[in-house]
Amino acid sequence: MRNHFSTIALVSLLTVAPILAGCAAMSSSDGSAQKAGGSTDGSGLAAGAADGGRGGSSSQMYGNPARPNPKEFTRVGDLKDIHFDFDRYDIRPEDAQLLEANAETLKANPSWALLIEGHTDQRGTTEYNMALADRRARASMHYLVSLGVRSTRIAVISYGKERPTCATPSEDCWSQNRRAHFLVKAQ
Repeated sequence: MRNHFSTIALVSLLTVAPILAGCAAMSSSDGSAQKAGGSTDGSGLAAGAADGGRGGSSSQMYGNPARPNPKEFTRVGDLKDIHFDFDRYDIRPEDAQLLEANAETLKANPSWALLIEGHTDQRGTTEYNMALADRRARASMHYLVSLGVRSTRIAVISYGKERPTCATPSEDCWSQNRRAHFLVKAQ
């Protein structure tokens, strides 16, 4: 009887441990799951490739759990969009310079709240593009935070392929749609 009880306890522990580990990974300080691993995202995709599996827009306002209303934000000419290579979310050197200028503008205007929209081109599934666009917006946010912009001022939202700036089926047009777009509102 004692051996049977030990087996039940072991099976229960082995069942609960992965669930608890998953909950711990999902409750990181910025609200996103952290993944371990070198140049991959844990799924075998190259760094910069999205893992898919999310539907609908995604957003997180740091310091405010309420979802921001995108209609409350407007474009400011001083903040420039950045663009991404196909199937990537890493910041390119030329776009790092744009983000540095954006960071200076944001630091000079501390009353602005920032909304970063993530976008993709029209290729790929909706779920895949939603995840990739989210990663693009978050990569932009993390870069701005590394330059001294407070994370509590920043929200991100993913539109995937839903809001293209160009609809012509060509690489030139698609490259315009792979972007992070920056909008602000006064707090």
